[in-house]
Amino acid sequence: MAGHRRAAPGRSGALVFFTSRTRYFESTGVLVGRDGGYRLIPLHIGEDPGLLSPDGRHYLRPDTGELLDLTTGRQRRTLSTGIYPFTWSPDGQQVLGTRSNDDSVITYGPNNEQLNDPEKPDDLLLVDPYRGTERVVDVGTFAGHTAAAWSPGGDLVAVAGWPDPAASIAELQRLVVVDPAGGGPRWQVDLGERRILAGPAAWHPDGRRIALLAFDGCAGPRCTGDQVAARTWRIEFLDAATGQVAGQPLLVGPSVTRIVGWRGDDPVIQQVNAAERVEDRRATLAALSSDGDLEALVTTPRGSTGLAVPGDLLTRAAFGGPERRPSPFAAPLWFYLVLTAPPLLAAALLVRRRRLRAAGPPPSA
Repeated sequence: MAGHRRAAPGRSGALVFFTSRTRYFESTGVLVGRDGGYRLIPLHIGEDPGLLSPDGRHYLRPDTGELLDLTTGRQRRTLSTGIYPFTWSPDGQQVLGTRSNDDSVITYGPNNEQLNDPEKPDDLLLVDPYRGTERVVDVGTFAGHTAAAWSPGGDLVAVAGWPDPAASIAELQRLVVVDPAGGGPRWQVDLGERRILAGPAAWHPDGRRIALLAFDGCAGPRCTGDQVAARTWRIEFLDAATGQVAGQPLLVGPSVTRIVGWRGDDPVIQQVNAAERVEDRRATLAALSSDGDLEALVTTPRGSTGLAVPGDLLTRAAFGGPERRPSPFAAPLWFYLVLTAPPLLAAALLVRRRRLRAAGPPPSA
């Protein structure tokens, strides 16, 4: 938190990415401001990437319930711990998230009977990170939730996950559409093992379709890393009112992970290259046209993933232009002191030696 306060205040964020390529050998988030400045978001041990608000002003950390104001650097805990956030509402006032209810430690009674349950159904939560309120959304029973997306009007949500522990093991997901204000599911459909909800921006801007990511190739928990990397992906659509297949699919090739926004009718997808080493991976945001052409919008440096851009920038900002590189003089003062100390010391010793030679040997007694 102190590190956030020391950072210079800036404007709303233009993008956030996460990298382990730091000089202190710890992973960190990097916020790039709309004025070109940046702010680091130090991560807790084992912390996953959090959620950037639609206007780029706030960052919600997973599990800790901490809300970071990116314009001032101030951070405060507004929610209870254990909430993993999925997506902000279109107006940026609420967040859909999930909380695991599983018992983390299994204990047994005197007759060797199990006293707790490591496979309890999880809760889907609607939270207000500004006021600190939360309530459970009735989406039926899920062993675990994997993704959620709001409708453009904010009146419905699509939620995907595993309906029971057996489905979790087999990687079989179910999709449910529900009114978050109450009333239970509107409809549900089993996605099988080769389709998933396409991410936080899966709901099409026209409000009539919901996007899925579907793949061809090896499916299930026994697939090797090479088989997973060899999958070919496409975007399919379901009718938001009925759950029936709607329209023609869009081919997107390998390495796609989710839809993060839209530019008109074109989905903006995130791709992460399939490098074996984490330090060689990089994320790209690209707009996919109806004829299958990909326009790269943003690409992170090597070793950086988890790229997020505020929704309002995706719809109206211009991308491209010359590549900007950091200034070679952006390092802290101590770095330059360490760098220049050895040659300065060597120069001082050389000058001293020359002066001693010029003075000649000391007179004999």
